[in-house]
Amino acid sequence: MLIQYLASLRILVIFFMGFLSLSIQAAEVTKAQIKGLDEQVQDIKKDVLDLTSELTRLEEKLLFPSNTQVSFFISLTGDEDFVLDSMQIKLDNKVVAQHLYTFKEIEALRSGGVQRIYTGNIKTGEHALVASFIGRAKSGNAYQRSENFTVTKAVGPKFVEIQIVGTSASDQKVTFKDW
Repeated sequence: MLIQYLASLRILVIFFMGFLSLSIQAAEVTKAQIKGLDEQVQDIKKDVLDLTSELTRLEEKLLFPSNTQVSFFISLTGDEDFVLDSMQIKLDNKVVAQHLYTFKEIEALRSGGVQRIYTGNIKTGEHALVASFIGRAKSGNAYQRSENFTVTKAVGPKFVEIQIVGTSASDQKVTFKDW
C-alpha cells in the first residue's frame, strides 16, 4: 500500500516538474512560431478529415459491395397531425433495423427528408421485407401498422423507399417504392 502511494506521489511530482518546464519553454515561444504552429495544426486537421472521409468511403465499398448491397429508406408524407414514434424493419424474418424518432427527425421527414435506415448485403433473388411502424395522433391515439413487400435482388445495388402515407393520422399506411 505504501509502495503504491509513493509510486503515485512520484508520478505526480514528475508530472508537475514536466508541466513547469513546459510553462517556462512556452514563455520563450514567439507569436510567429505560434502562428506557424497553428497553421500546421490546421493543415493536419484537414488532412485527417480528408483521410477519414476516404477511409469511410473505402470501408463502405468493402463492406457493402454493389453486387450484394441493399438499402432501405424511410419517408413520411401526409397528415401533419401524425407523429411517427418508431420503425422496425425485418428482412427474411430477421430484424435488421429499429429506430426511435426524435422531434427533429420527424420534422426533417415532414420537410421532404429521407432517412437511410438500413444498408446491408443480401444474395440475389427474392427476400421478404416487413416494415412496421408505431405512431400517434396529436390527440394521443396510438396507431400501429405493418406491411409486407418482396424485394427482388438482382446484380447491382438495390434501393427501396418505405413510405408512410395517409390523409389522416388514423389512415396512415406503409407503401414501398422500388428504385
